[in-house]
Amino acid sequence: MSSDQTPAAPSLRARFREVEDERRRTWPPQALAININQRTTLVAEHGRTPHVHIGDVLPATTLTATDGTQVSLDDLVADGPAVLVFFRFAGCPACNIALPHYRDTLWPALRAAHISLVAISPQPAALLGDIATRHDLPFPVVTDPALSLSRALGITYVYDDASREAAQAKGGTSQALNGTDGWELPKPAIIVIGPGRVVRFVDISPDWMDRTETPVILKALGIPAKAHPHAA
Repeated sequence: MSSDQTPAAPSLRARFREVEDERRRTWPPQALAININQRTTLVAEHGRTPHVHIGDVLPATTLTATDGTQVSLDDLVADGPAVLVFFRFAGCPACNIALPHYRDTLWPALRAAHISLVAISPQPAALLGDIATRHDLPFPVVTDPALSLSRALGITYVYDDASREAAQAKGGTSQALNGTDGWELPKPAIIVIGPGRVVRFVDISPDWMDRTETPVILKALGIPAKAHPHAA
């Protein structure tokens, strides 16, 4: 490898596999089973309810970023496409892998192509800001109050009883999670929209430990993965 080349970053799948392996070694069996069972159920049930598809038009929406600025979907696509990254919440371990990964592997190529990227979670902004500052994210992180946009897209799920009870046993509350009385979150998703808020690409991950890889997103945008050394 020449001195001016940068090694490709590990794929998200490889990073998540490392986490899975560590959990199998270190987590109590009951905690591990609760996590795996919820994810397995979501995968099995995905597709039984309607969700957003290519060609759909997203509702006109303005969301608030963690720094207080307003982010309008119409403004994002005024001059071309935009990438929307739906994620769970600031303390989600998988989200703390995925968002920095997109920062390093996806954002540079999008910035060079003048394409916006926005990360979206229903968590209240006061708590959501932690993930933006922790990883010095250069793109907006915005809150989706009461999961209004996520629900409109059909990408949310509700904690099963065991997952909810486990979260509550650790001191978690639904209000801290999403600002509502319900234990509901978006399934991680990548949605590319163009002018008019028309959906050009959708990839929903019912298993939050298996998310869209950067080269797939770049391909959907017509950007060669080789345009950025970390995108492999």
